[in-house]
Amino acid sequence: MTDLEDLYREIILDHYRSPRNSGELETPPAHRAEGFNPLCGDEIVVYLLVADDGTIADIKIGGQGCSISQSSASMMSAAVKGKTVAQVRDLMKSFKGLMSIAADGAELAEPSPSEIRELGDLAALRGVVKFPTRIKCATLSWNTLDQALAELDA
Repeated sequence: MTDLEDLYREIILDHYRSPRNSGELETPPAHRAEGFNPLCGDEIVVYLLVADDGTIADIKIGGQGCSISQSSASMMSAAVKGKTVAQVRDLMKSFKGLMSIAADGAELAEPSPSEIRELGDLAALRGVVKFPTRIKCATLSWNTLDQALAELDA
């Protein structure tokens, strides 16, 4: 195992053991969305408070599940807090791209240094693509956040 893989594992375990932005926000004015992965039982609840200027003023995460789903939710909440909805959607697209599997089954290249800087701790989840069934675990919180953002547009 490489030093980078060891670092990534430690980041994932840190977010799992000490989740960021855990808890609930008052609803309303917060938006609430729930995500569930029936294949493994992971559950995520996203509470989202968007300021008048379109920034994520606060976000809280609840739920239960495996270390990948819970650490991904923690990392996501830390990454989006304080960003505009447009920036969050761009980050969501980048993260989901990171979770993609090469169509031909070839191993994907390591993210570039600029991609790692942009994604921060989220880059630690890159190794999940080696286990396709776990990709849904890593993207559950992002899909739930996407659902919450869609409700803002409705």
